[in-house]
Amino acid sequence: MEKRISRGKGLFYNIDWTMVLLWLALVVAGWLNIYSSGNKEGVSEILDFSHRYGKQLLWIGFAVLLALLVLMVDPKVIPPLSFMIYLLTILLLVAVLVIGKEVNNSKSWFQIGGFALQPSEFAKMAISLALARAMSSLTFDIRSRNSQLLIIGIIGLPMALILMQPDMGSAIVLLSLVVMLYRFGMNQVLVATALFILLLALLSFIVSKIILAIILAFMAGIIIFFLRGKTKEIILVSSVAIIAIGFVFAVDFIYHKGLKPHQKQRIEVYVSNLKGVDKDIRDVGYNFYQSKVAIGSGGFFGKGYLQGTQTKMNFIPEQDTDFIFCTVGEEWGFLGSLVVISLYLLLIIRIINRAELQRSQYSKVYGYAVASIIFFHFMINVGMTIGLAPVIGIPLPFLSYGGSSLWAFTLLLFVFIRQDMHRLEVIG
Repeated sequence: MEKRISRGKGLFYNIDWTMVLLWLALVVAGWLNIYSSGNKEGVSEILDFSHRYGKQLLWIGFAVLLALLVLMVDPKVIPPLSFMIYLLTILLLVAVLVIGKEVNNSKSWFQIGGFALQPSEFAKMAISLALARAMSSLTFDIRSRNSQLLIIGIIGLPMALILMQPDMGSAIVLLSLVVMLYRFGMNQVLVATALFILLLALLSFIVSKIILAIILAFMAGIIIFFLRGKTKEIILVSSVAIIAIGFVFAVDFIYHKGLKPHQKQRIEVYVSNLKGVDKDIRDVGYNFYQSKVAIGSGGFFGKGYLQGTQTKMNFIPEQDTDFIFCTVGEEWGFLGSLVVISLYLLLIIRIINRAELQRSQYSKVYGYAVASIIFFHFMINVGMTIGLAPVIGIPLPFLSYGGSSLWAFTLLLFVFIRQDMHRLEVIG
């Protein structure tokens, strides 16, 4: 039985050092790989701020400062401010559409001197706080329509603003919060429906539309055969089959009419990769192909730190941001990659474990939201470097270069660490 946490025993009293050390290990591993990917000409001065590895050290210093500041805040102050933080984030997402700097056809950044700030990175924490506040309310019932509409609104509004930038990757990440909602009683039928829609959309790119429609009709026919005499069930199965078949052809229409050329190309490359075919390796599929080459060339033990040829010769664009895992795979090999993956899994499992220990519903909901977001980022980023996920342009938490990403994930995690220090108290 844990003793009740008392106040006034120091900044780090009752802190979960496991989460802190896992965070630190990932941040250090990230900087080492950023240094390797940027050190192409034998430059050894780590404080050279004209290089990304120098700037990342600065961002890490500010991240440590942010973490310390969060640990100094009374955790009971955060819940009442949750909706205010959320509304401020919404205003920033609106403002970036008006006065933001356009980078790679996406208006997602505020340019402040020599530093660019991406509000969509911080939106993940703001949404998590707002959801925790809403779901810890005594009037909240996830089975009620009003509560479900509230959840959809909290997630949907910033998602729509992020899509307008457009930043497809950051918007898709918000869907990871379905995992948290499922843990707290979201209707299983809704979750199964969402997964079925995703699977059907993927299959519609891999299998002929006609063949897929025939398969769906055949499966519905078999089910209806065993439901003889049950009129309501037969109508339900028939309706689902008709909607599913219609959806298959709707995906094709959306693909040709609703997506931009580069988005269609990324989907084509991904589908080709699933079929074992390398497509457009000199064009849009270049990153996909070179990423697999780099990771595969690392073998079991890797080529050695600072010895990656793909890294040194700059074969992979964005190698210190979205594709930083390629450097891990090439220089550290399978063994090093396994260590990095293990660090992420240990951190996610630890967050879930601590979330279950929270007496406060607010802290528990927030903890699961943190775990869901980090897991989704990790899974998709690593997946796209080895060809198991489409390239959607999201950073690897704590490893990828960038102040916005590092600070946002540090705040996201350390707010939970601060709450966990008072896990036997009701917060919010």
